[in-house]
Amino acid sequence: MLGHDSGAIYNGCMALWDFDVSRSGSMAVGSPDGNGHVLAPLYAPIADDLERARQLFDDTLFSDFPFINELSAYVQGYRGKMLRPALLLLTGRAVGEVTDVHNALAAVVEMIHVATLLHDDVLDHADLRRRRPTVSALHGNEAAVLLGDYLVSQAYHLCSSVAGRHASCRIGAATTTVCEGELMQIHHRGNSDLTEAEYYEIVNRKTAALTAVCGELGAHFAGASDQAVRAMEAFGRLVGVAFQIVDDVLDIAGTEAEMGKTLGRDLDLGKPTLPTIHCLRRGEPAVARRLASVLGNGSRAPAAQVRDWLHQSGSLQYAMERAGGFLGEAVEHLRVLRPGPARDSLAGVAHFMVHRQR
Repeated sequence: MLGHDSGAIYNGCMALWDFDVSRSGSMAVGSPDGNGHVLAPLYAPIADDLERARQLFDDTLFSDFPFINELSAYVQGYRGKMLRPALLLLTGRAVGEVTDVHNALAAVVEMIHVATLLHDDVLDHADLRRRRPTVSALHGNEAAVLLGDYLVSQAYHLCSSVAGRHASCRIGAATTTVCEGELMQIHHRGNSDLTEAEYYEIVNRKTAALTAVCGELGAHFAGASDQAVRAMEAFGRLVGVAFQIVDDVLDIAGTEAEMGKTLGRDLDLGKPTLPTIHCLRRGEPAVARRLASVLGNGSRAPAAQVRDWLHQSGSLQYAMERAGGFLGEAVEHLRVLRPGPARDSLAGVAHFMVHRQR
């Protein structure tokens, strides 16, 4: 349940949700995914800073080797909605002032995120990302992996420009945790006995660690109190968990035309996700056995059939309800922030991450 103040925050974000598009200007935030009309008003408090972070992203990746510049220009399309930089910058704005440090760290977290997408496309054998061929599909797995490594290296180089050790230590710890989560997920491929708690542990690491550090660093470098820093770290973590649950639902229930990326790879690779875990525990025994066979030994089943299983068992609805629960918990943590457009935008972005359709 949302507290009284949290409910006010949530209602404030919904007012932004109905923002008149004609007032949003020409900012094309999120346009690669068709979400610019929604995100532009939410990003309004940090529009200039987000543009600086985007430019810093591009400038940092510049190389004197033309092929690397070609790849770097292509991978700019992977940036999509810029959700993680926006979380970091909005947190800074909600707490106090956004500085050059925030802009640099916003570029850093987006570089790391894009690197994980490049590596994910290799691991998942994906051919489509942001409605375009993946780097691995165009140039091979070696180029995609090395380009991801190049982004991580450049991210740490940029992070080193921030005075002190705090930023580099926290970014380093978060990146390590992301890798641990990915390795945990690989280890559990085909494991139809994976528990919901184990699933959350994987998601907390592979996805939520990066969104958590966005909230933490945004608050820290705006001079927030320890309480506010902890609250914004928790906000980012909970939003990240909710985001990944929805992503897992859309991998099953979405379409490639809508999503603009290769779907269905979780099932093909035997990755248990919250909808399948629920169906294995609560679905009809015959359905659970067939689903376990799909996950465990690579038995194929039409995507429509799997969607029907998960719908009939209430598993898709259950997963979305759990995502909504994490969203509610996240919004609770915004009570430590002073009222204002940036706080409303944080709630709005969190809402978008859970209720998006792509």
